[in-house]
Amino acid sequence: MKKITAIFIIATTIVAVHAQQGENYLNGRLPDNWSQEEQFQQTIPMEDTWWHSFDDSRLDSLITVAGRSNYSVLSAIENIRIAKASWRIAQSAMYPSIDLGGGWQRSKTSGNISSTGYKESWGGYFDAAVSMSWQADLFGNIYKRSQAQKQLFMASEEEYRAVMVTLCANVAKTYFSLLQSLGEMNVLQKNVDSQKEIMNLVEVRYNTGLASKLDVAQARSVYYSTLASIPAMNATIRQYRNAMAILLGEYPENFRNWPGGNITLPKHTGAVAIGVPANLLRRRPDVRAAERNVEAYASLLGAAKREWLPEFYLNASIGFAATDARKIPRSGSMTWEIAPSMQWNLFDGGSNTNSTRQAKARLEQSIIEFNSTVLTAMQEVENAISAYRYSIEQIEALRETVLQGEETLRLSLDLYKQGLTPFQNVLDAQRSLLNYQDNLVKAQGYSLITLVELYESLGGGW
Repeated sequence: MKKITAIFIIATTIVAVHAQQGENYLNGRLPDNWSQEEQFQQTIPMEDTWWHSFDDSRLDSLITVAGRSNYSVLSAIENIRIAKASWRIAQSAMYPSIDLGGGWQRSKTSGNISSTGYKESWGGYFDAAVSMSWQADLFGNIYKRSQAQKQLFMASEEEYRAVMVTLCANVAKTYFSLLQSLGEMNVLQKNVDSQKEIMNLVEVRYNTGLASKLDVAQARSVYYSTLASIPAMNATIRQYRNAMAILLGEYPENFRNWPGGNITLPKHTGAVAIGVPANLLRRRPDVRAAERNVEAYASLLGAAKREWLPEFYLNASIGFAATDARKIPRSGSMTWEIAPSMQWNLFDGGSNTNSTRQAKARLEQSIIEFNSTVLTAMQEVENAISAYRYSIEQIEALRETVLQGEETLRLSLDLYKQGLTPFQNVLDAQRSLLNYQDNLVKAQGYSLITLVELYESLGGGW
């Protein structure tokens, strides 16, 4: 008996040490330089509702509707409920289970199995009892599994926030892409009108003998080439409208002519400040969710190692039983039972060993995924910052290019009317101006989209 007690104490000590190692496993594997602020050089304004910085009430309304109606968000909410229920289920194992039972039994014994001769016997009784069973969590196995489910529940909340960040960013990017396409359509329409006027001018000059047939053909080719770009742009606009409808949980038919009126891209070319602390990146929901997963699997590893320890149970019941229902309330009819027990698995064919190995491998995998998530987050932030910064420079250069293109077209057209320059100069000016204006609209839309991606890469404003 003393040997068994000594073995039990030694085993308990060893498993407790390993369980503590499982709890500290996360701290030993996280990057040492995670909290060093010098890794990050940039910052952005951190509003709780970052899209308000664009000062567009239509965008504000779209994101509000999407947050209520998008099916990915609704699914993420249900995932939270599922994870919370799983946590409560795991937590309930820490409490005793109490059952109330009762019934009536009637039986007959065959007389042919009696050694004293043929004699049948009848029996029956009524009973009612309350029973209780409870597993004492002396070594924290149940607690560890409950904590693991709690961390998974908290990870599901972070995943919901990640869905919201992505949804808001997608709504904003789709909205700006749609406005960009509408702006490109506006450029096409203006150039079509301008090119048509020039084409009519060339035809008049041709009819009066001041221009050649070649000039007319070239003017018409430029006009119809620009006109042919409109159907493709209409198709692009329709695609963005359909995408917006899906993000808002609506049917595309409801957005066939949306948005109405003459709207333009927001004028947003604000500079991004310098000197962001590293904890901004840790605000990202996917980084927090990955961290919760590591903590959950660390708890599961600790629980798996505690499976080596014995388990203690307490079963008890109290009730009444009598052959006559009228005698059940009497004290002589009381029955009770108490049965504490211990179970210690000595051999399971390697099941506990492999369960521990599996839990450790899952913890290792979750740490790898956490590190990968952090690196990906850093990459996305750096890419978004660079893209936004250089897009601002591009916009400034293109604005000057458009001004010079307009001046070039005006001067070349005036010289052509005076017969001082060939029509080819007008054609080149027309094509260049259309290209410059289109590039400017694209650059303005791209700049807004990269700014949205910058907010998204830092976890929005949650």
